[in-house]
Order: sequence, then structure tokens, then C-alpha cells
Amino acid sequence: MPLSSRQLHDILKGQADAIRQLQAIYAAMDARYATAADHYGFECRGCDDSCCLTRFYHHTLVELVGLFSGYLTLSEDERRLVTQNAQAYCHVVSEDERHNRRTRYLCPLNRDTQCLLYRERPMICRLHGIPHIMRHPYKGLITGPGCHIFEATGQPVGGSPLDRTPHYIALANLEKALRNATGIGTSVRLTVAQMIACFET
Repeated sequence: MPLSSRQLHDILKGQADAIRQLQAIYAAMDARYATAADHYGFECRGCDDSCCLTRFYHHTLVELVGLFSGYLTLSEDERRLVTQNAQAYCHVVSEDERHNRRTRYLCPLNRDTQCLLYRERPMICRLHGIPHIMRHPYKGLITGPGCHIFEATGQPVGGSPLDRTPHYIALANLEKALRNATGIGTSVRLTVAQMIACFET
């Protein structure tokens, strides 16, 4: 585990402004996403192939701390259940990696199709679903399609894809500032379940 709950508590206590900035970045993401989705006439209503079944890996310390801040708002019973689900998820991932397979397993924060920490959900959970572009400083323009539900709507090629670039830059700058302030260099590559597993250590 990259960080213990004690370390996360210390970061929250000493870097509360970073979490406020993260929420502002998230709000900007949500607004841009809504504008792009409206342009396509697309609305995510959930589906039988939920993105909550997709194994996303998250790579920033600030999002790990942000999710922890939301986790602390859950009731004791909710935290216990979420932790149990996260541990089961981590076991599946570990077995998958050992046997070179990839099982689809529901995110431990999903409760009856709703995210228990919707306000604190990480960036990729917010931006998934509609076509996007990203202007990489070395790789150039990177494009990505919408989810399979979006593609099934028969949208014409082109349109108005979501430009993720400013959001990636804002998050990267905040991440750099947080790491400079805390002196933490530990790398992050965690699913939401693996993040939650950190919260009880």
C-alpha cells in the first residue's frame, strides 16, 4: 500500500486547500462534460455494461486523498461494507494478475447503480463516456471514442469532442504542488478498490 490512513489524515489536515482546489477542478470537468454531452444529445442513464465494471487505474496522490476525504463522511456501517467489497475486489485483481486474466468486477462504491462518493469520484470516472481529445506535449493529438452506449446512438464522426487537456494540466499542476508541499514521492497506480484498502491500514 502506498500510504497509510494516518498519512492520509496528516495530508488532509495540513493540505486542506489542495482538496478545495481539487473540488474546483472537478466542478470544471463536470461543467465541460455536460456541455459536450448536451452537444451530442447524450445522457448517461447507466447500462448493463456500466463503467463501474471497468478497471480504471488512477495515478494521482491528490485524488487518493480526495477520495479519502469523502470516505470519512460515510457512516461506520457504510465504511465497513465498502471496505469488505474493496478487499474482495482486490483479491479478484490479484488472482487475475497471477493468472494473466481480466475479470470485470463492480466498483465497491457502487450501491444500487449509484456511487456512494459521487462528489469525490476520480477524474476518469467523470470524463468517461463521450468522445474526447487530449493534446499531449510529446505524442501530439490523442483522440478517444465514446463508450459503447454512446457509439450505439449513431453519432456522426467529428462533432465536438471533450478536450481533456486543460483538466489534465490543472490536475497535474495541483498534484505537483501537493507533492512538493508534502515531500511524498510515492507513485500511485490504484483502482478505487485498492485506494479504499489503503484507508484501513
